Amino acid sequence: MSAPAKRACLAAGLLLLAAGWLSPLPGLLPGAFSAHMAVHMAVVAAAAPLLALGLSSSRLPSALAAPVPVSFAELAVVWAWHAPALHHFARHSALGFALEQGSFLLFSLWLWRASLQARAAGVIGLLLTSMHMTLLGALLALATRPLYAHHGAGALADQELGGVIMLVGGGVAYLAGGLALTAQLLAAPRGLAQERR
Repeated sequence: MSAPAKRACLAAGLLLLAAGWLSPLPGLLPGAFSAHMAVHMAVVAAAAPLLALGLSSSRLPSALAAPVPVSFAELAVVWAWHAPALHHFARHSALGFALEQGSFLLFSLWLWRASLQARAAGVIGLLLTSMHMTLLGALLALATRPLYAHHGAGALADQELGGVIMLVGGGVAYLAGGLALTAQLLAAPRGLAQERR
């Protein structure tokens, strides 16, 4: 990727973060949970991969470029913040929101960067993340009762919409990333042999 393209990716990623965190766009959604999920997906499924592409000229230390363990760490972070108590903390506290969003960005950016660097293992890391995002999105969308009582009237419908946003946004973005890395590896058999060494 050329230097101008990397700069464009970096700028686009920063603009998406600003749109998710600072703009009134989340307020256009019908409920607090779906707005939260839209911000979450803007951070992990759109801004983080763009930032990772923009930063791809710098390499992570080899000890940090292990996408599969990072995928499991991201799973733990994402599922923990969707537990009712931590979700409530993030919804009703500026500190909680900052910690939640900061950890989402940190772990997703780490995963995307590690995956771009260690491409063969990156395919596995991104596909594992696609699966856990899809599963959590489906659990939220198909739940028969609201999991987050503090969202008030219409909470179940809002939770269903939030689950669909996660299922589609997270599941598709990470799956697309894994498939794109697979295509790169298949197009360059020598690169795959070098990845295995």
